Amino acid sequence: MSIGDVTFKAAVLESDLPVLVHFWAPWCGLCRMILPVLQGFQTEWEGQVRLVDVNADDNLRLANAYRLSTLPTLLLFDQGEVCQRIESFRGKDDLRLALDAMMRHRELTYDLPRLVRIYP
Repeated sequence: MSIGDVTFKAAVLESDLPVLVHFWAPWCGLCRMILPVLQGFQTEWEGQVRLVDVNADDNLRLANAYRLSTLPTLLLFDQGEVCQRIESFRGKDDLRLALDAMMRHRELTYDLPRLVRIYP
């Protein structure tokens, strides 16, 4: 799903689910190359995280607000806050490893309170 300045607040900051925001631009080859990885990620984690795309060229206010220095940049938002940033990968395999690590970390973080209740 593509969003912009107007829909960003409702789609990302006010979302009940964590949201992975993919900042990209039409001229960015790596941005286009990673799309299949992102689509697979979205399918794999459906119901647990939402994926949205933001064209950085068309949404300069958002690009500046989140201090993008390279494209593609992925930001994971949870409860309206950036909780993880991915921007230094070199291709599909690097991105897949980073996304898997991000979700494993998120699962551990969210399961910890439950585990503490079970095993005091």
